[in-house]
Amino acid sequence: MAGCGQRVAAVPCIVTGFAAFAPMPPFAPITDPWFYAVSIPAVLLLGLSKSGFGAGFGSLAVPMMALAVSVPQAAAILMPVLLLMDLLGMAAFRKDFDARLLRFLLPWGLAGIGVGALSFKLLEPRWVAGIVGVATLVFLAQRLAFPPRPDQPPPPRWAGALLAATSGFTSFIAHAGGPPINAYVIPLKLSPLRFTGTMAFFFFAINLSKWVPYAALGLFDARNLSTALLLLPFAPLGVWAGVRIARRIDAVLFYRFVFAGMALTGVKLVWDALG
Repeated sequence: MAGCGQRVAAVPCIVTGFAAFAPMPPFAPITDPWFYAVSIPAVLLLGLSKSGFGAGFGSLAVPMMALAVSVPQAAAILMPVLLLMDLLGMAAFRKDFDARLLRFLLPWGLAGIGVGALSFKLLEPRWVAGIVGVATLVFLAQRLAFPPRPDQPPPPRWAGALLAATSGFTSFIAHAGGPPINAYVIPLKLSPLRFTGTMAFFFFAINLSKWVPYAALGLFDARNLSTALLLLPFAPLGVWAGVRIARRIDAVLFYRFVFAGMALTGVKLVWDALG
């Protein structure tokens, strides 16, 4: 068994009170070309979603990567990528967010994270994905059948609490937190920039809270972290493209893309659940 005194790649450690060296995890990323064929487009879509443009498309990332690896592994690989994207998104929209809305949504979203962590090993991710997909399609059907009126009041706060908690739960299971929270925030009729900034700060807190339970579940092994490192350079590209579009796009067209992203996400998640 390798000890701290052996000649291996090392990081400092403490043994019996004295500084020594411990082996670093090996760099051992996934080498399957098919994995990168589906994962690089998934990361780019996730970046577009983080910028607000194409919101909803980000929920496709894990299902796309699940074509090559398991859902838990895909979710773990995306965690460092999500952290970088969240930081870039907050920097880009640091002056464009609704602080009052965030104070209301975040506690419920974090509660959903807690439920997701406790039930992670009890639920099949594909069924969670299916529930999210059906809920997303029902929301879109309702919006098409009953278009909002200018004088229509905002959704009730209990709906916001429920959807924020659902967003935290589905985000923990499969990084699919976008559709539930969008169902509450879209009817609030925020400007594209304010919508995007608020979601950037919301998901930064949600994703950051997942690191400890993901580590406790053993999802951050050397293979997953090494693979995430290879995907990191693609994260800024998607965010950069989406930010440029979000700052120039008309509000009506912006929400059409949001709805399109949610529709594709809903169909794909339901398909995965039935497959």
